[in-house]
This record gives sequence, C-alpha cells and structure tokens, in this order.
Amino acid sequence: MGQKLLLKNIDVPGIRHYQAYRENGGYANAEKAFKMTTDEILEEVKTSGLRGRGGAGFPTGMKWSFLAKPEGVPRHLVVNADESEPGTFKDRFLMEYIPHLLIEGVLISSFCLGSNTSFIYIRGEYAWVAEILKEAIDEAKAAGWLGKNIQGTGFDLEIYVQRGGGAYICGEETALLESLEGKRGNPRLKPPFPAVKGLWGRPTVVNNVETIAAIVPIIEIGGEAYSKIGVGRSTGTKLISACGNINKPGVYEIDMTITVEEFIYSDEYCGGIPNGKRLKACIPGGSSVPIVPANLLLKTAEGKPRYMNYESLSEGGFQTGTMMGSGGFIVLDEDQDVVYHTYTLARFYRHESCGQCSPCREGTGWMEKILKRIDEGKGKMSDIELLWDVQRKIEGNTICPLGDAAAWPVAAAIRHFRDEFEWHINNPEECLTRNFGLAHYADPIEIKETAN
Repeated sequence: MGQKLLLKNIDVPGIRHYQAYRENGGYANAEKAFKMTTDEILEEVKTSGLRGRGGAGFPTGMKWSFLAKPEGVPRHLVVNADESEPGTFKDRFLMEYIPHLLIEGVLISSFCLGSNTSFIYIRGEYAWVAEILKEAIDEAKAAGWLGKNIQGTGFDLEIYVQRGGGAYICGEETALLESLEGKRGNPRLKPPFPAVKGLWGRPTVVNNVETIAAIVPIIEIGGEAYSKIGVGRSTGTKLISACGNINKPGVYEIDMTITVEEFIYSDEYCGGIPNGKRLKACIPGGSSVPIVPANLLLKTAEGKPRYMNYESLSEGGFQTGTMMGSGGFIVLDEDQDVVYHTYTLARFYRHESCGQCSPCREGTGWMEKILKRIDEGKGKMSDIELLWDVQRKIEGNTICPLGDAAAWPVAAAIRHFRDEFEWHINNPEECLTRNFGLAHYADPIEIKETAN
C-alpha cells in the first residue's frame, strides 16, 4: 500500500465537516504555519519539489517566488478548480469529500503569499461541489479560521467561491482571471504574467486544487521529507483519476514509484481490464496528452518499465512517450476504435475553442470534419496527410495551450495508429459494423520515424 498524504483520512466518517476534520488533525498545520515566517513557508514549498498538479508540472515554490510585492497593492491567490479536462475528476473528489483540506491549504498559502482575499474558481457544472465548499468555508469561519485577525495572528483572509459558466477555456489561468473579473473568458497575451499583473491588475498566483491541498502535508512533514517521497523530480504523491476499460475506476493516490503495469493490473489500483480483454492503448494524463499504444505504455522504446511519474511517462518525447498531465488516466481495451475516440476529442476541442486565435478557431473545426468523414467511412487517403498538416499548423501558434491540447491527440493517433486510419478508409462499409481490433499494438515495438 502506497503512502497517503491527501487521502489518508478520506474514510473517516463525517470528514467532510469541520468537527471530524479538526478531530483528525485538521488546521493543526495552519497553526504550525502561523508560527513560521512567510519566507520559511516558501522555503519548505521550494524544498519539497512540489510541481503544479493541474497538468503543466511547473515548480510551485518557484511560481510563488515570482509574485510581485509592490507597496500598498493587494495580492491574490486564485485556486483553479475549473476541472474540465475529459478524463480528469480528482479535484472534484478532493473538494467533495474532504473540502477542509483545500481550505486549510488556501489558508496557509494565502498567509505565505500575503493574500487577504482569495478565490476558488470552480467549474460551472460542479454546482453541488460549490455548495459543499461554501458550507465548509462557513464552518471554518465560524471556528475562527477565516475572517479578521485569524486565531489572534493579525492575519485577515476571506475566501470566495466563484462558479464558472461551463467553459473549458477558463481552465487556462488568464482566461480564468478574465472570467473572474466578469469578462468573456478569453486568454490574455503574456507577458505581463499574473504574478505581476493578474486579477484586477494586481499580483496573483493561480494554482490547481491538488497543488494547494498538498501544501498541508508539506507543512506537516516538512519539505525535505516530502521531497523524498516519489522519485527524482516527481516528488510527493499524485492523485490519479482512472477510468475507461478497467475493473476499478476511481481516484487513487500514488507515490509515483509504481510502474504503469502495476497501476493498471494490481488489485490495489485499477484491478485489470474487464472480461479478459487485452490492453490496446491509454491516454494517461487527460484528453490533451498523446495517446500511446500498449507496447509503448508498459515499456519505453528502450524496453525499460514505464513508471507513473512525470519523467518516465514523457521519456522518448512525443515520438514514443506521452505526459503525466493532470493525471486523467483513460484505458482503452482491444475493442476500442481509436479513430472514433480521436474524433470525439476533436469535437470537444472545436466546441471549447474560444475562437480568439484563427489557427485554433479554424483548425479545430477542420480536424473535426475530417475525422468525422473518416469515422463514417467517407474518408480518402489524402485526409490523413491533411489532418497531419492541420494539427501541425495549430500547435505552437496560439495564445494559450488549447491549440496544442487539440493538436496533440490527433498527431499521436496518426503517429501510432495510422494503419487503423487507413483501414477505415479502405474498408468504408466494414468500419461501420466492426472495429479494427488490437492488431499489433501490444507487440514488441519497432520504432518508425514520423516526419514532422
């Protein structure tokens, strides 16, 4: 059984509410943090090696250290709870079942950053979770953990929950800030970065829910002890949302030292693939990261075991690897149709594009139409090269990463599953009644260079 930091008390009856949370050590780490200087807290976060858990994996302590501190100008912490990446639901689980952990994390982080007004910007569809958070905030305030002169420290903090309008683009931090200000959620040009000019032009730190919750165990055990959990630069624990063709879908906390094979097949985690089916492919980090076939998921191109951490999953680059991303782990068995699933993702990104950048606005629509054509048995061979060309012209040519997020799944699907696309085109009637199947995707790998 792996070490649990975030979910260690998840099975305690009533842990959603203040009394049970407090009785099980809740807010003790806020008390500990209040006895430290802000520089000492920042140093612990830096030492811990904590990386942003929303997908980018940027070092949290470094991000905090960039926060500008002009005299007399308020600063803000904004928690990004706009969890809209298909396949990702770990933040929802955390907020729904142990909301005070997040609130304690916001309290410690706000104290360190000098934010007296902090916000939790939550996905619009998470209406019931927003109510749970508001209730927990009221409980914390009634117990003296929010408001004026918290616990006699002289520190003031108010936390507000703001529901989004259901736009995936608002998961991008600058679009989130625009939405929070009451504007249309379009990403901003950077620089200036939010750390200098963020919410209402004030210095702002934007961090993911899991990232802020992880501050609590870092204060509890110390940054050095936290850094020794995991491996290399993949320190601490990571929440994984596992779904798709597995026996035990759910949210798991791992310490990033286990292999992908163990995560999929062990009874402690996903429990294997139902009905004796074989593994075909996996999207290990949420819909925006490259899909990889089974033979590149369980082992790297060099034949080494693939581990559930940032470095191992990305080994080989996009040619033979993928990304940890947000930890949305989607497993596909031998009966799944990669062309259809790629079309589904393209349709999502076309719908969610804000339309501000023409490569994304036009390109996502093109990709959706071409993939629909191929999926329905109406494609032609030139469509594959056209798809490759369109995704290549989107990637790296937009203000925010949504363009990349739309392009990468298409590129990876063509790179690894080109024969499945060709089969759809060559068998226009048969592809409507059956899937391509497993083919060679679980066989020992032979690397073929793909032209960029």
